Amino acid sequence: MCMAAAGAHIPQMGGVVKLDFEAADGVVASTTFGEGCFCGEPFFAPCTNDTQSVEDDGYIVVFTHNENTRISKFVVMDAQSPALEIVASMKLPQRVPFGFHGLFVCATDLAATQRV
Repeated sequence: MCMAAAGAHIPQMGGVVKLDFEAADGVVASTTFGEGCFCGEPFFAPCTNDTQSVEDDGYIVVFTHNENTRISKFVVMDAQSPALEIVASMKLPQRVPFGFHGLFVCATDLAATQRV
């Protein structure tokens, strides 16, 4: 599984697609965020660290910004849903720039880096 922001004009990506390079047309799931709403780079957050789990058992997270309402959100989507169903979203106190990159680590990995 691979995911990407999708849209007509960089950096204004209006949606997210999930790709499977072994599938016939490649696109296995997608969503758009509506008129004037754009997103940054999507990131996959697995439900577990178990290497035996289903490949897309987790969530796709992304920052969005609606240029009409001036509202930015942190959006969480079900990675197994064909429509990448939004399961949670949180309004942010200020805009997150397009192209913003985050680093998501589990608590144990973060603690290990703080001991060095």
